Amino acid sequence: MLDWVADPNIWIGFFTLVALEIVLGIDNIIFISILAGKLPAEQRDRARVLGLAAALLSRLLLLFGLSWVVQLTQPLFTVLGQEISGRDLILLLGGLFLLGKSVTEIHHSMEAPAGKDGKQAAAVSFTSVIVQIMVLDVVFSLDSVITAVGMVDELGVMIAAVVVAVVVMLFASGPISRFVDAHPTIKMLALSFLVLIGVVLVAEGLDQHIPKGYIYFAMAFSVVVELLNIRVRSRHTRRRQAVQEGETPS
Repeated sequence: MLDWVADPNIWIGFFTLVALEIVLGIDNIIFISILAGKLPAEQRDRARVLGLAAALLSRLLLLFGLSWVVQLTQPLFTVLGQEISGRDLILLLGGLFLLGKSVTEIHHSMEAPAGKDGKQAAAVSFTSVIVQIMVLDVVFSLDSVITAVGMVDELGVMIAAVVVAVVVMLFASGPISRFVDAHPTIKMLALSFLVLIGVVLVAEGLDQHIPKGYIYFAMAFSVVVELLNIRVRSRHTRRRQAVQEGETPS
């Protein structure tokens, strides 16, 4: 029964799938971090945990319903010569939802009035945040599960890889959320990423494949550049403070 433990191909597939699940979950973490950041500080950690728990649950349900997932790729109807399947509909609706939500958040970040603490006033409920997270979890999970099915044949390996990836994401989500909240430019960059991902989902729903490697490389490159900018700004700020302190008479 445990012959798979000694099979190196199983372990290679497992670790490769874990890595891919984590990469595919980056957009999920970003979305959860931005939505959780709109809640009061005492509710953010709970929202992140529930959001990732919902992501894990949706992935496991899709894995256990592999026959249904396979049927999602079958054409349902044709529009202007374009065959539309259940998967296409989910990706289209999810992409449009993500586009609308991201653009709204960008507008809110730039135009909304500030609250008493200097932050933008935002009246959102805990329930609404969790519902929005769950809606996008289904879309992100569909992409993740289809990738898993294409890589590994063993259902147990898929489930183990998904669980490990979500646990890693759970530990990473806290630091990422705090970092995004502390740096407005990173938050704007993250929202721009979500707009890009929304466009990719819509394109995928119309059978226009965009290689994910290009998308993630552009995201990683932009983040590295912005981290360098943050470091440079921090050094300039420390130098100005040092000069001001040196000029202050004792």
